[in-house]
Formats: sequence, C-alpha cells, structure tokens
Amino acid sequence: QVKLVESGGGLVQAGGSLRLSCAASGRTFSSNAMDWFRQAPGKEREFVARIVWNGGSIYYGDSVKGRFTISRDNAKNTVYLQMNSLKPEDTAVYYCHIRIGLDYWGQGTQVTVSS
Repeated sequence: QVKLVESGGGLVQAGGSLRLSCAASGRTFSSNAMDWFRQAPGKEREFVARIVWNGGSIYYGDSVKGRFTISRDNAKNTVYLQMNSLKPEDTAVYYCHIRIGLDYWGQGTQVTVSS
C-alpha cells in the first residue's frame, strides 16, 4: 500500500511564495516518477510538474514554467513544489501522484492566492 501526504498549502497574496511537500510511504520509489497536479473549482485536474526519482528528469506544465520548481529528497521519500510569483489563477487543490501499477493520490492541499 502506498500513502501520499501533502502539506504546505495556505493563503498567500499574489506575488508570494509557498512550498508544498509530499511525503510518500509504503514502499521504495527509486525508479518511479512523482507528479504534482492541481484542480480548481469547476475545472479539470491539471498537470503541474513531474520529477523522476533516480534520473532527475523534470517536466513542467506550461502555466507554471519559470515560477514553480519541483525537487525531491530521496532519503526522506519526499517531493517538494516551490511556488514563486503566485497568481490568483494558481488557486486550486494541489495533489501529488505516483503510478506503481495503480495510480495513487494524496488527499490534496488547498492553495489560495488572493489578488
């Protein structure tokens, strides 16, 4: 069983920063990519960023390139999302995800950016 727990969300003014964390447990993740997605009210879930645990390959959604940075700490089985220059349109519930045969999602953490 894989468990993902996000933290770090909150309320921030436009232009501010937040750092999200996703702690994974239940097995090792040395060869799996981990993703961040987000979902705003009334909208579909949107890809935000991906990091491959062992290769370090990183990908970003177009809407966050240049503002968000994904990183990982393999020793802690934790992935981070540093979010800078936040905009009101970044307001959403942010989820971490991993696919190990099945898709596993965390419970989500709310990010609200005020204008």
